[in-house]
Amino acid sequence: MKKIVSSLIALSLAMSLVACGTDAAKEKEAATTKTEETATTDDSKTYNVGVIQLVQHPALDTATQGFTDALKEKLGDNVNITVENASGDNATCATIANTFVSDNVDLIMANATPALQACETATSTIPIVATSITDYASALDIEDWSGATGVNVTGTSDLAPLDGQAEMLHSLFPDAKEVGLIYCSGEKNSLYQAKEMTKYLEDYGYNVTDYTFADSADVGTVVQSACGASDVIYVPTDNVAANAAETINNIALTAKVPIIAGEEGICKGCGIATLSISYYDIGYNAGLMAYEILANGKDPATYEIEYATEFTKEYNPKIAEALGITLPDDYVAIEMD
Repeated sequence: MKKIVSSLIALSLAMSLVACGTDAAKEKEAATTKTEETATTDDSKTYNVGVIQLVQHPALDTATQGFTDALKEKLGDNVNITVENASGDNATCATIANTFVSDNVDLIMANATPALQACETATSTIPIVATSITDYASALDIEDWSGATGVNVTGTSDLAPLDGQAEMLHSLFPDAKEVGLIYCSGEKNSLYQAKEMTKYLEDYGYNVTDYTFADSADVGTVVQSACGASDVIYVPTDNVAANAAETINNIALTAKVPIIAGEEGICKGCGIATLSISYYDIGYNAGLMAYEILANGKDPATYEIEYATEFTKEYNPKIAEALGITLPDDYVAIEMD
């Protein structure tokens, strides 16, 4: 009987040791998981982020705001964001980019193509998240486009569907014959848009002519020529054109030539209608991408470029009234200042 009791006691002790070992293993696994999670999020680290915005403009301003809002929501006081504006000067973009590199910031946000190109030249190691870029392949001279850049760059695109914009132009002005494309010859994204729009517009039977300017000094002369030979004008998402929208409008409105714009900001300044994206949204999404890179170690080289998924038909009520054109009911009026 004593042997049986002893055996039971021994068995009980063995099972207790096994259970303790199992609990210890579980505790060790839980501790390891917690350590890994802490290492991933690292709430103690403060990140320094530099932002280069090409020029002050409503579209770019709201994209920068969306970016900073997203990072602040995700990181709170653990991120310091320095915003610099290049005032439309490419050389200033380069100076700001080099300063951020010298300061060894954790990430740079580039708002608009010249800002991105300056950052890409300045560093191949610091992560770059861009926004307000129409076509990354054109901006970075990438021939075999796969959806990601393959270098230290990722971000969001401001490309609205060009076929949709061509369809909009045709639906509003089906009897027009001559379409002028106005843009800056120095902006690669504008060249890309003009090339693609020409294909779509020619498919509708329009004669398409490019009218390009090298900088803002040439805008007035170029627009005068375009208005003299065009029934309708198309202005893509172009930073120089956006900055000169008032000049374009003064000439085009006097000539009674309507303009279809590539984005809301340009349409607000000189266009009658646009198929627009939300620049706040693409900036916000760029901020979320920056968070994934900073906090979770995502590689910008393989992080695919993100595109807007929602588009709105908008119109400029002041210009529509001045030209005596009534827009269809599915167009939303842009809020004017």
